[in-house]
Amino acid sequence: MEIVVARALNRLTVRQVAALKETGRHADGGGLYLRITPAGGRSWVFMTATGGKRAEIGLGAEASVSLATARRIASEMREEVAIGRDPRLVIAVEESAPTAELLTFGAFAESYIASVEAGWKNPVHRQQWRSSLRDHAASLSAKPIRDIGTDDVLAALQPIWMSKQETASRVRGRIEKILAAAKARGLRPVDAANPAQWRGHLDVLLPRQGKLTRGHHSALPWREAPGFMVELRKREAPVARALEFTILTAARSGETLGATWDEVDLDNELWVVPATRMKAGVEHVVPLSGRAIELLEPLRPDRPAPDTKVFHVRGVARSNMAMAMLLRRMGRSDITAHGFRSTFRDWAGDATDFPRELIEQALAHAIGDKSERAYRRGTAIERRRGLMERWARYLGNIDEHPQDGSSLQVEPRSATTG
Repeated sequence: MEIVVARALNRLTVRQVAALKETGRHADGGGLYLRITPAGGRSWVFMTATGGKRAEIGLGAEASVSLATARRIASEMREEVAIGRDPRLVIAVEESAPTAELLTFGAFAESYIASVEAGWKNPVHRQQWRSSLRDHAASLSAKPIRDIGTDDVLAALQPIWMSKQETASRVRGRIEKILAAAKARGLRPVDAANPAQWRGHLDVLLPRQGKLTRGHHSALPWREAPGFMVELRKREAPVARALEFTILTAARSGETLGATWDEVDLDNELWVVPATRMKAGVEHVVPLSGRAIELLEPLRPDRPAPDTKVFHVRGVARSNMAMAMLLRRMGRSDITAHGFRSTFRDWAGDATDFPRELIEQALAHAIGDKSERAYRRGTAIERRRGLMERWARYLGNIDEHPQDGSSLQVEPRSATTG
């Protein structure tokens, strides 16, 4: 049976709601909360409990759902709970939303993001949705959602279509999803085509972009990596430390930027990335080299909250573009942060005799069947620690590693590949 903890009702005022800025949930009573995300998203949620577990139900963005409306919806949901029904059956959000003629693209976009972002694994993804629409779809923000047409979408996309191709493609896809959701909710005519649709529509109106090399990322040749690290370590910007950590751990940039202090075990020199943040959906344990530990120690707050980001900007995860911009400032727009995974793989394969399976594990690539992977997890960590320590030493000692790699020592191959 579902229950809602009884609390005093109507704690907040309209003025208080407008003034609240602190991240977290702010109670109005009776299970109704104003939720403010680190990225600044503001939405109403109803909290209930079933089987001892709390559940959060989104009621819509604060910009499009008033305090009075949120209270009415919460009241109806409490009634559903009282008679043993699922409060999600209440559909008053759509019924009480502003009419299509008044509801703007910006207000509906925030409402849509707030309703689906709980299903997104990566907090950076949430931030990027909002920031990309803010930066590149601002011309749509104040227009009624019902009236958005092809010319409006083109006006937003054309300034960046050729100069920022990947960003433009993502913005187009996000606009298309928002307009599709508006149509599904009856806020756009049911017979209207989606003006952000690509195939058969925008593909004949926008110039053809150069082919995006998806799945391929320009990599730095491994013999040049120590010299690059010398230049990187001269940079004092926090994002330079994030990129260095990414390179040292052979991680994906999103894994680094989303890292929290509860994932880092400095005592045991491990970084445990949960399955929810991994591309393959499998937990990944990274043995930290001495240099990686040295890099993390000055960043650690005295009493970090478990979900505090390691490489944050005023409490918010950095954008994936931060590393790309750093490389551009360094005059290295020819390479990518992700490409350093290939640099690591090439170095490990060409300059060491560590087993291929161990190298693939370090990159969080699946090897073997489930039973084989389970067996190796316990024995491979320390062997991978040796690999990551060798990588860190190689990156940090340019004078000991000439460009032809001739002085490199190789790890003796073991008959057992952990």
